[in-house]
Amino acid sequence: MKIERISIRRICNPINRPYVTAFGSQSAFNSILVSLESGGLTGWGEAAPGGGPFFSPYTDETSFCIARDFIAPRILGREISSGAELQELLQGIRGNEFAKAAFDVALWDLLARQDQLPLYRRIGGSGNVARVGYTFGVLNSYDELLAGIEKVTASGYPRVKLKFCPGWELEMLAVVRAAFPALTIHIDCNSAYTLADLPLLQELDRFHLAMIEQPLRHNDLLDHAELQRRITTPICLDESITSVQEAEQAIRIGAARFINIKYGRVGGITAALQIHALCGEHGIGCWLGGMGESSLGTTVVAALATLPNVNYPSDISPAEKFYVRNLGTPVLSTDRPGTYTLREEPGLDVVPEPDALRDFTVAAVHFEAPC
Repeated sequence: MKIERISIRRICNPINRPYVTAFGSQSAFNSILVSLESGGLTGWGEAAPGGGPFFSPYTDETSFCIARDFIAPRILGREISSGAELQELLQGIRGNEFAKAAFDVALWDLLARQDQLPLYRRIGGSGNVARVGYTFGVLNSYDELLAGIEKVTASGYPRVKLKFCPGWELEMLAVVRAAFPALTIHIDCNSAYTLADLPLLQELDRFHLAMIEQPLRHNDLLDHAELQRRITTPICLDESITSVQEAEQAIRIGAARFINIKYGRVGGITAALQIHALCGEHGIGCWLGGMGESSLGTTVVAALATLPNVNYPSDISPAEKFYVRNLGTPVLSTDRPGTYTLREEPGLDVVPEPDALRDFTVAAVHFEAPC
């Protein structure tokens, strides 16, 4: 299909309450939104690098500039029929995975709409149900945390993830494990530790966690491999996985037993599918995570979470949990807590709501191919 028109937007969407991790606190999530038009159809793609270079080296502003100045000119007016073809066209642009991801997702949405298939079927999903867990950040008290866990597990969520950082560590985990001895729990360290913290990290084995997510710095693959040799709890890599190549290297050196795939950080659906296949080939568990995307992006995460080798409940937070207003409609539906059911309409089946799109757009640029 010929890419006839391209629109690129920077989005800043306020959230209901500050979101606290080891990187700090944020009051809004920033993303870039791309639309591609061809043959009367429109595909939408979102990627959420954030407003600062904390979760990755990129921001919504840098991604917008790369998308505007380098990616759009390379693909406008071109015939593109697959994610692999788009990857080939963008191969000369180093890094900038979030910018690439927004275009890649928009292309997959466009292709699925053209084929009259829901996105999850177009990418090879094994069903229309995505299993999800529940994440707790740093709260005001242990009592608040315990009450929250009791509520979500009673409602049906199969596992919980706990943010783990200095000041919210072993004591917190001991309190939770004592209250919920059989619950599937894993912790997310967001790169807060080093091998100098080995004694603390070794203590985690006694809590029988499903995994420790990203305990060390994002660029410490060798140290993660060393840590995995010295603890029994599985390590899950998150921030370290920024490409198919990083995933391959991590698997090769034994740096992880699980990988959290975030489509925005690895370059889109095409790269996420390649990492999923790589995990399957090597017996590595995988699951999907989000980065504060709106309902457009969370639907992409849910579609990827239906893939056959996704063997752990994914992180898919409904947009209404975080955002004051939804950017896109319709939102993900759920029959019961712990699952999301994807609809059978063609493509992503989510489009931006015009008023929200206008209100949340910080910058925009539009391109049209000559006739």
